[in-house]
Amino acid sequence: MKRVIISVTNDLTTDQRVDKVANSLFKAGFTVLLIGRSLPCSLALSKRHYSAVRLSMFFNKGFLFYLEYNLKLFFYLISKKSDILLSNDLDTICANFFASKLKKNKLIYDSHEIFTEVPELNERPFVKFIWLLIERFFIKKIKTSYTVSDGFAEYYNQKYGICMSVISNFPLSRIVTESMKKTTQKKIIYQGAVNKDRGVHLMVEAMLYVNAKLYIVGDGDLLPQIQDHVKRLSLEGKVVFLGKLPFNDLFKITCSADLGLSFEDDTCLSYRYSLPNKIFDYISAEIPVLVSDLPEFKNIIEADSIGEVIRKRTPKDVSNQINNLLSVPKSHWVSALRSAKSKYNWQNQESKLLSFFS
Repeated sequence: MKRVIISVTNDLTTDQRVDKVANSLFKAGFTVLLIGRSLPCSLALSKRHYSAVRLSMFFNKGFLFYLEYNLKLFFYLISKKSDILLSNDLDTICANFFASKLKKNKLIYDSHEIFTEVPELNERPFVKFIWLLIERFFIKKIKTSYTVSDGFAEYYNQKYGICMSVISNFPLSRIVTESMKKTTQKKIIYQGAVNKDRGVHLMVEAMLYVNAKLYIVGDGDLLPQIQDHVKRLSLEGKVVFLGKLPFNDLFKITCSADLGLSFEDDTCLSYRYSLPNKIFDYISAEIPVLVSDLPEFKNIIEADSIGEVIRKRTPKDVSNQINNLLSVPKSHWVSALRSAKSKYNWQNQESKLLSFFS
């Protein structure tokens, strides 16, 4: 029975991708250990089939955090028996690479984003340069790697000449009952990070002209700023902040919504070629979506007719699209959503994923 150690820098509470990977490996007979980090505000972890630990950190952001985490992760990895190490994103790659060499373990790399092209680095050229050096040093040395979208895979192929496979961020297939859809008023949902260029400001401002409630489920650097903005606009009765929620609680809330939003700005390559799991979570919950006019987003909308692409990024124009979508009965979308749901589910990715660990 092979032993796999998976590592990420988040606190494991809301990372559905690593949870799905860990569960798939566990069901296939692997012994799985998932490593994350502990934050002061971390929720207790739900019961899982595999083992999971959180490393305590003195630093929680910036260079010192990444240094501390990778040092602690390296020593933790070499202290545990394993056959395969799975590194998630560039911020875990240093510890995993050197541990894999020392232990003679197979190393697999999962790129959830183009780490060096996130908006937080747009105005930090020196920090971006350091991450690029790390990426250039390690990424071509890793024999087995995969990412979340065709756009990301093409980017890495053009930049480094490597052929990354694609394991899409599809959710587990779940049944949505009529009782789960019931709601007393129109409800809109945004699930995900409240960070730079996620379009959350635009969502909030559009609510000035929408007769519904917007539920923001997630946390992030801009959350206090967004909360202040809601107060300035006197939208406390229309915008509800739920913070981070465990997977199952999130799914129940999403099923009761009438519309899902994903408004990423086209400000960086990591967003331009992204394909967020929230879009597939909306599809899985059988609700239509309104998304940014980005290539991967647009492909889904045009192929499956499960919502609309934003035509103009102003609060008034966005609110018009939201109001039009809310005026359409949810039953109108059911057939297209269920058809899309049958394609975009994790079960269709499992066999490909497991082939990397053989």
